[in-house]
Amino acid sequence: MISISSSPLSLKSFNFNTSPSLLYPFSQKQNQPSKNRNPKSHQIACTSNDTNQNNPKEGEQKPSASNIVGHRRNVLIGLGGLYGATTLTNNNSIAFGAPVPIPDLTSCVIPPKEFPTDLQSISCCPPLSSNIIDFKFPTFEKLRVRPAAQLVNDDYFAKYNKALELMRALPDDDPRSFYQQASVHCAYCVGGYTQQGYPDTELQVHNSWLFLPFHRWYLYFYERILGSLIDDPTFAIPYWNWDAPDGMQIPSIFTNPNSSLYDPKRNTTHQPPTIVDLNYDKKNPSNNPAEKQIIINLNLMHRQMISNSKTNRQFLGSPYRGGDEPFKGAGSIENLPHTPVHIWTGDPREKHGEDMGHFYAAGRDPVFYAHHANIDRMWYVWKQLGKKRKNFSDPDWLESSFLFYDENKNLVEVKVKDSVDEKKLGYRYQDVNIPWIKSIPKPSSKVKSKDKNKFLAQRPPRKFVDKFPIVLDSVVSIIVKRPKKSRSSKEKEDEEEILVIDGIEYDNNTEVKFDVIVNDEDEKVIGADNTEFAGTYVSVLHAHDHGNNKKKKNIVTCLRLGLTDLLENLKVDDDDSIVVTLIPRYGLVKISGIKIEFED
Repeated sequence: MISISSSPLSLKSFNFNTSPSLLYPFSQKQNQPSKNRNPKSHQIACTSNDTNQNNPKEGEQKPSASNIVGHRRNVLIGLGGLYGATTLTNNNSIAFGAPVPIPDLTSCVIPPKEFPTDLQSISCCPPLSSNIIDFKFPTFEKLRVRPAAQLVNDDYFAKYNKALELMRALPDDDPRSFYQQASVHCAYCVGGYTQQGYPDTELQVHNSWLFLPFHRWYLYFYERILGSLIDDPTFAIPYWNWDAPDGMQIPSIFTNPNSSLYDPKRNTTHQPPTIVDLNYDKKNPSNNPAEKQIIINLNLMHRQMISNSKTNRQFLGSPYRGGDEPFKGAGSIENLPHTPVHIWTGDPREKHGEDMGHFYAAGRDPVFYAHHANIDRMWYVWKQLGKKRKNFSDPDWLESSFLFYDENKNLVEVKVKDSVDEKKLGYRYQDVNIPWIKSIPKPSSKVKSKDKNKFLAQRPPRKFVDKFPIVLDSVVSIIVKRPKKSRSSKEKEDEEEILVIDGIEYDNNTEVKFDVIVNDEDEKVIGADNTEFAGTYVSVLHAHDHGNNKKKKNIVTCLRLGLTDLLENLKVDDDDSIVVTLIPRYGLVKISGIKIEFED
């Protein structure tokens, strides 16, 4: 049940032993990618999570997934001849179905020489296992309740602290260890794997429709392991409730330097009582007063969860299919606030903003799991915000697979389709007020005539562009024609008007951020709390080159922003065109085009 706060500005005070089937660590030789690998010879590892039901019985070993996928690949090649043009859809995916397969664990690599020197020692490779079992839903008497971190008591803190102490004490080669849990995120999120059956294609769970289901599974197994270590099947991890005023600080349970929940690699200036900036700009921090930052955060949450997430593609992310190159396009909540919170929390004294500020290291900070628990909670909340807010029914999404080790050291294959209902996985979230539902951004106040010249004089010169691609090295504006205007309420309900920033390209070893504003008078006075602020593109460091595709050096992705509410609130529904202004914040980006589409 969703509850709505009538007083959004209230602010509370805070004061695995290795079994014979496991081989670890990999030698560097084992980690080198080989273009001549036969997919049928790959060893794969999988995980299961249910203590009673997920252990394979004698004689029930699952066939090697590599054989299955290798066979499927041969069938595809026989039918389409290396995926000829007639077998491809508009997004270069196999038209008759291609869910993203499980990773090829033997493809896990130590970063190659092309990586910066200080990152070459990173290895996220998990133990290997030749036994993979299928996931089975757990049995439970009642749902585990994930609490809001700011509301937990001392008994809960003691329990979580003990569970994580035990996880940290496990040997590094135990797949249940904290070291290995952090490595899971590193491997899936910085290009540690190739896709099984596609030896030259990176597997990446960010920036696509895999983002939310992958992280739901990740937290599920992390939580199950913690509960098993303290023999408490009811244990549930907390969520960092940064979408409500009393949760907009790093939760106090993570700030005790003597506890297992502490990580020294955090921004020292962002400790409680500092309010998190959900649109954090690391180059030019806002330094807003607490009350103002809270308002901005609530307006941003309304935009991302309501105005920018009316369709499943808007919220969950763009389709990403087997054999595709990654980075198809993030969903609204992945872009903001997920990414800025990572950067805001990480330590700027570290070269790459570790721990939270780089995906290879993010899982080393216990607050990461609370952060992603709230991201997962947003998925739960989103489905309750309207009848059209439904998950994808596309089999390529539902049948996409991941591998995880469970609390019994089993390697389990899970599918997206089994993650769509959190209650079937045995948990729910503690109910709290959701004040951002009513926090609608307002149009910027008009600049008074006597002050307008001053604002215009202070503003960097704006240039208009009408040809692409462009390099976004200064503020630019584009007049974008609208294919439809003066739409009825039903037409707006049936289709969302989407602004598409296409072909966003940048070096994968850099961070970038730029804002998108629509119909502004002066970008100097537009903030995330204004209607004209359509959204932001922002990245976290996640260098991902395997070294087995030398030509691929850049990330190419897109940004999709909802326009229907924005244009209605600005009272420009009848206009033939809009003015889109792009404001670079940091990093160098190339953009191939801007257009408007309609999405049901």
